[in-house]
Amino acid sequence: MGDLWKNPVFSISAIVITTLVVLGATIPEKFGEVSSTLFGYTTDYFGWFYLLAVFVLVLFLIILAISKFGTIRLGGEDERPEFPFFTWIGMLFSAGFGAGLVFWGVAEPMSHFFVTPFADLEGQTLEAARVAMAYSFFHWGVSQWSVFAIVGLVIGFLQFRKERNGLISTALEPVTGNNTIVKHTIDSLAVIATVMGIATSLGLGILQMNGGLNYVFNIGNNVGIQMLIILFIFIAYMASSTTGLNKGIRYLSNLNLGLAIGLLAFVLIAGPTIFILETFTLAIGDYITNFIQYSLRMQPYKGGTWVQDWTIFYWAWAIAWSPFVGAFVARVSRGRTIREFIIGVMIIPPLIACVWIAAFGGTALWSDLYQGTSIAEAVNADLATALFELYGSLPMTMIMSILSILLIATFLITSADSATYILSSMTTRGSTSPPFFAKLVWGVLMSAIAAVLLYAGGLKALQTASLISALPFTIILLMLIFAILKLLKKEPLPIAKRDLRRFRRIRDEVNKKK
Repeated sequence: MGDLWKNPVFSISAIVITTLVVLGATIPEKFGEVSSTLFGYTTDYFGWFYLLAVFVLVLFLIILAISKFGTIRLGGEDERPEFPFFTWIGMLFSAGFGAGLVFWGVAEPMSHFFVTPFADLEGQTLEAARVAMAYSFFHWGVSQWSVFAIVGLVIGFLQFRKERNGLISTALEPVTGNNTIVKHTIDSLAVIATVMGIATSLGLGILQMNGGLNYVFNIGNNVGIQMLIILFIFIAYMASSTTGLNKGIRYLSNLNLGLAIGLLAFVLIAGPTIFILETFTLAIGDYITNFIQYSLRMQPYKGGTWVQDWTIFYWAWAIAWSPFVGAFVARVSRGRTIREFIIGVMIIPPLIACVWIAAFGGTALWSDLYQGTSIAEAVNADLATALFELYGSLPMTMIMSILSILLIATFLITSADSATYILSSMTTRGSTSPPFFAKLVWGVLMSAIAAVLLYAGGLKALQTASLISALPFTIILLMLIFAILKLLKKEPLPIAKRDLRRFRRIRDEVNKKK
């Protein structure tokens, strides 16, 4: 225990988070006001930076995947993937955005349908529905996952190829050198960003669980109930974290994926199936067509805050998540090639997300457009009830609502469980078997900061936490591009199969002549 506090990364980041918890608990109103001011300042002055940085990451990873470096394995040349494909995808899906996707799967398209992304586009029209779906696909597509992929790629390469620790500071050594103060600063920033990203996700999931429980059981929707939910989630994920990666997280990941597929299948069958499939196809086309425009869209001429409130928040949230998700996807991707890793991480989870949004968001849009429901109005009043308002227009409302609450809970437990492991590893010099005390400290602090943010400012405070903590880490992400390039240029490339066959043919011909 004493050795932990001697580690500057552990002590500094723990003290910073504890200070924020104390301030938020003792002066919540002032804390909320400052959060709101910082949110406006950061989006106004640095929104362009978030957009450009993520766009650069997408381009870099695509080029890297198709380059000669794509055949290099995250591990030894003879290694093969540690986890089966289905389990690997389940872990990526659960850790990356599980609870967030359940929250926003209906809430986002219906929000854009009600208040459109473009000032000259009228809300609650057919065109508004089309734009809402395309923008939702964009926010949950390859851009968000490029952020996770770059961190995971560098960490995986160092851990499994070079047999070094998985710290962000170690990954940046080719760029920053081996200065101790710089390394501790980078790792502390990574830890603080991760805690804030996790707190945002926990807070969103807890808001939705409270909304669902209130919708089903009419128990009320208030901070007191949200604190009880946090306590329940905390006890559950701390119990799970003691079982280790191959037991607790693995089983919960498979349970999450199974539940999610079951709910998705139900909505596809019970909902307007043809409309969902057509919506999915059209939205994919619109997403591809508008990708560059959406990626670099700012509003300096027309004004407004829509891009800041949505796209910039999403990118900041992903960046704040990235040390955790990146480290986790690296941990479960041992043995895969760089090409396989990039394609898997940037294509498969986003594709699953788009199918989810098309099914749930598409059904909600269809209900409002053709059935006369008012889901969009209800979502505008309370984002947390979006999913449950949708179930009100489908059969088996009660059963689906209860299953969804269970799904949200297991997603939160899985994400927090994974996060305690990653944070503990990050603050114990990259240990793959961090002590329980480290897990306990980060488990408590994650729950505490989520509770304080909900208490002090709700959704706005959660968004601010991600936005502010992500700003310095965005610079680190761009530095990782140069770091991985330097590392890969020194790496011998595997012999291609066609070259191996040619060498064998030449060898055989030489032997015959002898």
